[in-house]
Order: sequence, then structure tokens, then C-alpha cells
Amino acid sequence: MLTQAKTEIRPVQWNGQFCVLIDQTVLPHSEKTIEIRTAEAMATAIKTMIVRGAPAIGVAAAFGMVLGAQEAQGDPLAHLEKVGALLKQTRPTAVNLFWAVDRMLNVAKALGPQALEAEAMAILEEDIRTCKAIGDHGLAVLPKTPNRLRLLTHCNAGALATAGYGTALGVVRSAWNANRLERVYADETRPRLQGARLTAWELVYDGIPVTVLADTMAAHCMGRGMIDAVVVGADRIAANGDAANKIGTCGVAILAKYFGIPFYVAAPWSTVDLALADGTAIPIEERSETEVRAIDGTVLCPSGAEIYNPAFDVTPAALITGIVTESGVFLPEKLASAAPKP
Repeated sequence: MLTQAKTEIRPVQWNGQFCVLIDQTVLPHSEKTIEIRTAEAMATAIKTMIVRGAPAIGVAAAFGMVLGAQEAQGDPLAHLEKVGALLKQTRPTAVNLFWAVDRMLNVAKALGPQALEAEAMAILEEDIRTCKAIGDHGLAVLPKTPNRLRLLTHCNAGALATAGYGTALGVVRSAWNANRLERVYADETRPRLQGARLTAWELVYDGIPVTVLADTMAAHCMGRGMIDAVVVGADRIAANGDAANKIGTCGVAILAKYFGIPFYVAAPWSTVDLALADGTAIPIEERSETEVRAIDGTVLCPSGAEIYNPAFDVTPAALITGIVTESGVFLPEKLASAAPKP
């Protein structure tokens, strides 16, 4: 069983020798952790989604580099380059992965491999502070309504997807703490059901009211006035504000636009990829057909049917009301000019 306090879900922890991950593949049926003792094991954990969510992947990759430094024989920098390449191959869409690996490599080159553990801890602690700032900035721009807010989210951009607190669910937690939240509606998020399994688990764990919706129910709920705003996370945001998030997010944004509901993307600056002019250049991960063909071993599709399983889609900037970062909320078209200087 997990031992964190109710408000302190921490999916990635370091005990001084190895990494401990919450196994997100077995939630909510089982609450267990896995010890990660090698860089290769960390790469596998990221690939198989034991740890997932762009910021959490970045934090996990940073500790993967620490483990790589522990394993190094001969030329440690050459070994770390190989470890970094291995980690980067795991999830191509989440830009935080590449950002974290490159940051760790730069520190290793400048200060030596012995400096990596402190740097990884700094990345973890920075992410928690960042998420809390995102939560507060997001709260400030949520609609002012006579009653408490009903928020819709898609996938899981919570504590489980970060070092703690969450991005989209950081906004949710800040709204709850301010007594401005009535309820969260969580899309189940097929095919891996991160909304039903993970977002709902997190919110129940923290005592925040949550209602799970099948992905096809969002339009019905919006049309009936049940949703005041949508808040989602992102795995990569292009310079023009186009945002890649879990598959199905673009459809939710289109619905929100039609029904006049504000649609916010909450993500740290490390998720913004200014090297990409727009979302057409964002690499979209395609995953195994088995994720669609079956759920928990129960086959849903006939064997002769082909399966297409992109893990992400790109929401055009024109559908996004604002992008919530740790330094404020920006219109998509203002994002690039507002980005912190490296």
C-alpha cells in the first residue's frame, strides 16, 4: 500500500540509492510501488507506462541518468550519452523527457557525474513548486460563477503525471482548496483509461468529488450546462500554442468551442518546444494495437479488424482559451514571446 499523506502523492521518489515508482499500470485495483535500480529498468518503466505523464517522465528520466552514472565503467560521459539515447527512445511525444536528459548531460559535462543526484533532486523539487504555481495561476482565470465550479478534464495530468500536485489537477486542487470547486468530470480516456483509473483514483484519494464520464458523454454534459470550464495537460506545446495531449483532447476542445466553454491547457515551460513552429511537427507516438483490441485481457475486436492507436492528438491553438504556466496564463499566440530566456 502507498504510504504518502493524502495530499502528497509522489509517483517518483529517490531513496539515495535507487528510485521508487508508483506502478500506475495496476491502479486503482492495486496500490504498489516498484524499485528501479538500473537505467535500463527506468527506460522500461517509462516505455510501459509504469510512470507516465510528461513532467513525471522527465523526473524519472533524470533519475535514470543518476542510475546510469552509478553503472558507468570506463568513460562515464560516454556511458551517460548512451543512457540518454536509450531513455529518449521510450516516449517520443513528451518533450520533458528530452529536456531532462539534456539538462542532466549538460550538468555531467560541466560538473561531473557526481553532481547528477543533486540535479535530479532539484528537477523533482522544481516540478512540485511549478505545479503549485500553475494551480494558482489557473485558479485566477477560471470563470467567476454564482456557484462553485464544475470542471472537465481528459486523461490524467495530476500528481501521478508530475512530481506531485499536478498541472491540470493542480488547477483542480487549487480550486478545491479555495472552496471554488463543486465537482470534477473525468473523461475515462480510452484506450488506457487514465481518466477512469488514475484521475478518479487521485481525486477520491484526496476527497475531491469526481464523476467519471465515458469519452462520448462530454458533448451531452456540455450541452446541458454541466461543465463550466475544461482544463487539460500537455505533453508538448509548439511555439504557436498548438498542444499535443492524450488522444481525444482535440475532440473535447472542439466541443468546448462550440458550446462556448473556456478550454485551458496547463503545463510547465519545460513542455513548450519553441523549436517547433506549430503542431504539425510534433511527433505522435503510436502504441501497440493490443491496447485497443482488449481491456484487461477481454478481447473487444474481431481478429480480422485492423487497429490504429495514436497515443496523442494535437489541439490547434485557435481552440485554446489560455495556456497556464508557472509564470502566468498566456494566449497561445503570445506564448513564444513570453517564454523565459534560456
